[in-house]
Amino acid sequence: MYSFFATISRMKYIERWALMRSTRPENLSEHALEVASIAHALCVIGNKRYGRQLNAERAAMLGLYHDATEIITGDMPTPVKYHSSNIRKAYGMVEEAAAGRLLGLLPEDLRESFEEILLPAKDGDDLSDSERYLRRLVKAADKLSALIKCIEEENAGNAEFRTAKISTAAMIDSLSEELPEVRDFCRDFLPAYGRTLDELL
Repeated sequence: MYSFFATISRMKYIERWALMRSTRPENLSEHALEVASIAHALCVIGNKRYGRQLNAERAAMLGLYHDATEIITGDMPTPVKYHSSNIRKAYGMVEEAAAGRLLGLLPEDLRESFEEILLPAKDGDDLSDSERYLRRLVKAADKLSALIKCIEEENAGNAEFRTAKISTAAMIDSLSEELPEVRDFCRDFLPAYGRTLDELL
């Protein structure tokens, strides 16, 4: 019996934004789906508009599993995770150990295929320029998902996310200078978030 997928299915029990009062809770499964779809879209934009050769399906898979280790570690709030380089480094080690634990829940012949998704690349790893760029787009998709949550909370009248929205938007503005796909997504798709279903249709 291998429990990898049963364990992955528990992402729906991991709540995000633990330090914030939310009008609607967001779990890790919801977030992972949103990051996967945005990462895929960013790669499609890159391929269609900027002549890149990015594997959009791979980006979607990386997005889908990007926080899977939080099934074991829980969601570490951003202000804590990035408080210092020492904390970030220590948390990186915890994430790597959690990824190893998840991989151990798979049959041995399948582990290699999931290892390249679950174990984050290190700075010294030999990655192609295309793979590096793809991974930057997945990280950007993660930030865009956070901004979308802030927009939705603000539209629901929750001022709790005001400063998170400002800081996340500033990060995305900075990314947009280097990643035109992010700029295009913000221009073409971001304004629709927070609208009613009637307005969207």
